[in-house]
Amino acid sequence: MGVRVGPPKKPKKRDEGWFTGLYVAEYANVVRYGLRRLADSDASAELAQEVFVVAWRRRNEVPDRSLPWLYGVARRLLANHWRSRRGAPDVLPIAGADLARVASSSGADTTVGVADVRAALAILSELDQEILRLIGWEELTVSEAAQVLGCTRATAAVRLHRARRRLAEAMSGRPAQARRRPVLATTREEL
Repeated sequence: MGVRVGPPKKPKKRDEGWFTGLYVAEYANVVRYGLRRLADSDASAELAQEVFVVAWRRRNEVPDRSLPWLYGVARRLLANHWRSRRGAPDVLPIAGADLARVASSSGADTTVGVADVRAALAILSELDQEILRLIGWEELTVSEAAQVLGCTRATAAVRLHRARRRLAEAMSGRPAQARRRPVLATTREEL
C-alpha cells in the first residue's frame, strides 16, 4: 500500500558540539543586532546570551539557516523587555539608540548621509524601522526578514515597500501628500 522511499531520516544531532558551532558562527551577528537597538554594548551582550539560552533550550526547533531564527528570538526578547520596563532610562527605543550612537561615533558613521538616514529612520514607526534594518543592516532576504517578524514573505515584501517609501518621504523632508498635487487643482497661472 504505502511506498517506502528510503530509510527514515535520523533526527539531527543537536549536542554541545552543534551548539558551540552555532554560538561561534552567530554570536557576533546577534550582538551587532542588539547594538543597533540598545543603549550600550553590555546590554547587547546580555541580549545575545539570552538568545543563545533560548537556542539551547529549543535546539530541536532551530533551523539550519539559524540567523533569522536567532534574530526573531532577539526581537521577541527585546519586545518583552521593553514592555516590562516602560520608560526605563537604560534601554532606549530603537530610534533613540541609533541617534545617541551617531553623536558618539567616529569614522564613516559620522558622515552627513548616514546621519540623515538615521534621523529620517527615527521618524518612522518601529515596524518600518525593523524591516528596513533587517534588510539593510542585517542583510537578510525578504523571506528571512518575514521569519524574524513572524509573517509571510508577501506581507514582509509589502511592509518593506511601504517602509522604503516612507523613508524616502522622510529623507525629502516633505510628506507624500505635500508633493502630490492633483492636476485638476492646478490653476492656469501655475501652468
